Amino acid sequence: MNIITLTVNGNTIQKAVSDRTHLGDFLRDTVQLTGTHLGCEHGVCGACTVLLDGEPVRACITYAVACEGRSITTIEGYESDPVMSRLRAAFQAHHALQCGYCTPGMLATARDIILRLPQADEQRVRIELAGNLCRCTGYMGIVSAILAVLQDLREYPDAQVQLLRVAIAEGRAEPIDAPQLAHGFTSFEAKRQLGSPSESSEQPPVRPVIQSGVADTQGQEQQVQQKGTKVNASFDVPFGVDAVWAFMSDLKAVASCLPGAQIESETPEQVAGKIAIKFGPMAATFKGSATIERDAAQRVAVLKGAGQDSVSQSRATGDVRYQLEALSAANTRVAVELLYTLQGPLAQFSRSGLVQEFVRRMVADFGKNVSRRLASPDMLEAPQAEAINPVGVMFSILWQKIKSLFGVR
Repeated sequence: MNIITLTVNGNTIQKAVSDRTHLGDFLRDTVQLTGTHLGCEHGVCGACTVLLDGEPVRACITYAVACEGRSITTIEGYESDPVMSRLRAAFQAHHALQCGYCTPGMLATARDIILRLPQADEQRVRIELAGNLCRCTGYMGIVSAILAVLQDLREYPDAQVQLLRVAIAEGRAEPIDAPQLAHGFTSFEAKRQLGSPSESSEQPPVRPVIQSGVADTQGQEQQVQQKGTKVNASFDVPFGVDAVWAFMSDLKAVASCLPGAQIESETPEQVAGKIAIKFGPMAATFKGSATIERDAAQRVAVLKGAGQDSVSQSRATGDVRYQLEALSAANTRVAVELLYTLQGPLAQFSRSGLVQEFVRRMVADFGKNVSRRLASPDMLEAPQAEAINPVGVMFSILWQKIKSLFGVR
């Protein structure tokens, strides 16, 4: 047995430990910090990742005696860390965790990416995350959360984060001002909503990556800022741009063209109703309301909606921003940008390729409904969307990837 002295989350600890005890077992069994999870115990899955002198290491293959005199930071020690506060908020906003087993290690790696690679793009983030395995999320939410924090810091630099980045570049341990262990780690709470009045003022919200805007009556741009996943698509309508704008600036007309939508009540600026979504065996009906903001000069409008599924209690919010472009006197292109968030059990449905293909097909159906309504103004409501076969969508995505490999468009 050896007596080792090390710093764990800002506290000096002196304990007896055998030569063969791994750091993960030492933290869990001796120091009683069970937030460090042991998975494969071969250094492969990354669940046990902690910081050793500011750098991520695998606790399951690091010997505790090798940490003599060094500083360890576990998931319980990030309470006042400026990067981790942003990551916690982003992980909630992007539904980047499900069972949570990989999350402590995933957050440690994500923090390292934020500090070490401030200009990282999606491909680089995915490469850096290759050593952290997750069996639940499909990684899309995790990647989106990290990219959101990176973008936020590029747009709104943080002095504390900059100090940490300088420390990393100079090879020093980050100046983490860890609280006493009794304060604990701020848990992920499903009932908490980002930006709610009850949220701690010490935890800065993650600013949005995507911004949509419409002009006010003075022509000044008002930024509509939200967090979420963005999908871009477009469709063409065989009618002149003025006729299409007159139709699409009508809130009820636009809402009724959304596949699966049913309007139950309306005012000139707001509609209430429900929208049914089907994806193979999965189905949900979100009941809520929507409003519209218009910029007639630019022919831009933003349809803002929110709703909840009464069965799964899943919540969805979305902004549909569309802009009209005259292709000819009798043809108009509608560029659509959908920014959405999904929370609750159905958020497990948020797999990038399938969902984006699903949304694009919904936009295509929306475009068809607009054309039909313009061609037949007396049509009362758009037809319901048919269920999409997930196997067919998957093969469609696979076929597109095969074609791209051979340069076929």
